[in-house]
Amino acid sequence: MIGDLLPPEVAWAERFADDVPEALYPSEQQVIAEAVPKRRREFATGRWCARRALHRLGVPLAAILPGDGGAPTWPSGIAGAITHCAGYRAAAVTHLSAYASIGLDAEPDEPLPAGVLDAISLPEERDQLSRPGPAWDRLLFSAKESIYKAWYPLAHRWLDFTEARVELRDDRTFSAKLLVEGPVSGFEGTWLAGTGLLLTAVTVPARS
Repeated sequence: MIGDLLPPEVAWAERFADDVPEALYPSEQQVIAEAVPKRRREFATGRWCARRALHRLGVPLAAILPGDGGAPTWPSGIAGAITHCAGYRAAAVTHLSAYASIGLDAEPDEPLPAGVLDAISLPEERDQLSRPGPAWDRLLFSAKESIYKAWYPLAHRWLDFTEARVELRDDRTFSAKLLVEGPVSGFEGTWLAGTGLLLTAVTVPARS
């Protein structure tokens, strides 16, 4: 699924279950040594996806540890992202010479819990959520998650949900205008709904 949202220069891999060996490097095992089994499985499958995507780029495999802000630490010259939700894990990577940053997010195609929408959205964003289609409120949340994942490697600081104004379009694209100073003024992204999932992706061209 995620491949439908990404340009050809981006390598990706996805799984719909934790059905791969938990083949983690010792340093990765140490990171999740105290984690519950569910977290261990999703972490391991996410790393499996990431290494498969790196292999497709021809990049030597290595441990992928959480780094600054919790984002994965990629090999030199690589931009990437990992995402997971119930029933889905995915990763995407590319050379920094092609794209400066990637953001991915996966969510269930169901409404947000009560009270969450007001916390993560602006009034003008909520005006676009009443039309027929997927769970637009959850899709808005997912788009903002992808935006944050694309933003952090460029800015190295937090971006609040209300510091990006997002427009969701019926043609499976979205745009975001940033309401704070930073290395970019906005983002363009794509989205997909299917098999009970919502996927969003942001790729930032290197020239940006």
